[in-house]
Amino acid sequence: MSANNPTNPTNNPTTTPESTWANVRDKVREGYSEIARSGQWSSVQPAPASQPSGCCAGGGCCGPTTLTPDQVAQAVGYANDELAAIPEGANMGLSCGNPGAIAALRPGEVVVDLGAGGGFDCFLAGPRVGATGRVIGVDMTPDMLTKARANTDAYRAQSGLDNVEFRLGEIEHLPLADASADVVISNCVINLSPDKPRVWREIARVLKPGGRVAVSDLALRKPLPPAVVADVEALVGCIAGADLIDQIRADAEAAGLTGITLIEKPEYVKAMTSWQDPLYKKIAASLPAGETIADYVTSLDIAARKP
Repeated sequence: MSANNPTNPTNNPTTTPESTWANVRDKVREGYSEIARSGQWSSVQPAPASQPSGCCAGGGCCGPTTLTPDQVAQAVGYANDELAAIPEGANMGLSCGNPGAIAALRPGEVVVDLGAGGGFDCFLAGPRVGATGRVIGVDMTPDMLTKARANTDAYRAQSGLDNVEFRLGEIEHLPLADASADVVISNCVINLSPDKPRVWREIARVLKPGGRVAVSDLALRKPLPPAVVADVEALVGCIAGADLIDQIRADAEAAGLTGITLIEKPEYVKAMTSWQDPLYKKIAASLPAGETIADYVTSLDIAARKP
């Protein structure tokens, strides 16, 4: 498998002009501002009360999917008790994995969540690190930050803890000191960055020696067709900007991380396909005959350590 994705114009930071990076960031920020305001990804929505039971539970017979954010989270490994313990509205159906489960968080640790959104993974991490630990969520979208901070009061009331905070910033320029974090987590966000090698260098910078990385992200098994890469909705939907699996490993290694493990988790793509997600249906229609989205896209659990 090639270590480069020639169909992705933003994957080479040495040749991509800053104006292109800014354009990508603006598109992503605009898309996620809308998600923050609506409370969910456009294709994730509660089923209408009038819908006959059983018709679309497995997808396929009623057109576009009707699934809830909790259903998306359950499909990628979150337990019902976890979902019940977070503030209402923190889960917007944006997960493609469960990085907290990979991280095996311990009391007293400092955790940084890249692209924290409404605070979903932060509020799950908080009780695990306890009163002596700290969780810092970073997001570049002001509307998301407003939503996450509004959810913090409910988290404090539910958990009895005051150990979660949110900071405005880009994941390519983290608002954190060197060697200040025990663990960096991220859930379906690094694929959105126009400069992924820099994100991995920032992860390595803010980790303490011996610190851990636990990331869930979408990745490519082979390059996407150009029409998919150029689709703004596919970019915001975490597909068009994804890197090849080998490229992700190369970027993490170049940042100085070690013990890198990459585990494909096909459940997410399988769920979105079987639920007839509108974005996934549109992408499938643009693929060569006989190929499926699962031939190109996978959810990936990424673990690594700073020496």
